[in-house]
Amino acid sequence: MPVPFVDLKTQFAQLRDEILPRVEEVMENAAFILGSFVEEFERAFADYVGAKHAIGVASGTDAIVLALRALDVGLADEVILPVNTFMATAMAVSLTGATPVFVDIDPVTHTIDPAKIEERITPKTKAVIPVHLYGHPAAMDPIREIADRHSLRIVEDACQAHGAEYKGKRIGSLGNPACFSFYPSKNLGAFGDGGMIVTDDGDFDDRIRAVRNYGQKVKNRHDVLGTNSRLDSLQAAILRVKLPHLDEWNDARRAAAAQYNKLLADVDVATPVEQPWARHVYHLYVIRSSRRDDLQDFLGAKGIDTGIHYPTPIHLQGCYGHLDYAEGDFPVAEECAGKILSLPMYPEIPPEGIREVGDAIREFLS
Repeated sequence: MPVPFVDLKTQFAQLRDEILPRVEEVMENAAFILGSFVEEFERAFADYVGAKHAIGVASGTDAIVLALRALDVGLADEVILPVNTFMATAMAVSLTGATPVFVDIDPVTHTIDPAKIEERITPKTKAVIPVHLYGHPAAMDPIREIADRHSLRIVEDACQAHGAEYKGKRIGSLGNPACFSFYPSKNLGAFGDGGMIVTDDGDFDDRIRAVRNYGQKVKNRHDVLGTNSRLDSLQAAILRVKLPHLDEWNDARRAAAAQYNKLLADVDVATPVEQPWARHVYHLYVIRSSRRDDLQDFLGAKGIDTGIHYPTPIHLQGCYGHLDYAEGDFPVAEECAGKILSLPMYPEIPPEGIREVGDAIREFLS
């Protein structure tokens, strides 16, 4: 049977009767930019993650850019981040004028390796961005200890970790600030782009709200330089409908991951590891295989869609050639990049679909 990598149509079908009336309400009120629909979702999302404030912006990328700018990160500054993440994390740093400085990853969680952060700190370092990758939190305590010791700000990239937990606390309540994406395939996805910055700092909240809206708190009074990065009211209304379902969806992802783990327990692939201090929400279910490319082709021939997140570490991407990194600089990330394979994962994936994937992997490796 064909198994899609992700299925967004099924989720919409289940929520159609909840979503469409809210969309019509936005249309009937012609409330398209900011306003009550965005404010309602901001309050609900802040409550969900356990933060005092949430500010809706146009995308997860913008969330990181605006958070860094609000911390006065810019030209001549450096920002440390993992070399294995989506390009948006690094590009957000570059868009502020700062320089991204890469760190290798932990071979188990694929998140930034705290033991390798300190050696990358220079007098120019202004902030650290831990990325909660694939739905698994980064090791925040040692990262925070290093940041505090060197007076660095932490900006959490939580774009893949809606509802994940670190030591019993939800991601988004750990940093100040934290950034989320609502890209459609995320654990909490909109019907287009969208993002959120969460914080406990009231002054930071005020500044971000102004910057996202042309630098104005009051119409036509521009006290700071700003931009146009506002969460769309339609997306906010849709996300408000979806938010109460997020924990249920994450539980379903965890159940799917447990089924995968059982099916693949005695075959020659490395399955994801959930650290004892973490609650993984499996935005992606990523295995490692030394025969990754052949395995992907084999699964594809059977109608099983897979992905690679991410095939080329950021330091080897052409857009960062000017930073003079070379192959071999980050051996863990480079080795993982040749082995990682993301299997189909979404809350509604049926058990028989998971069995189909597991059986196909076993067939290939036998």
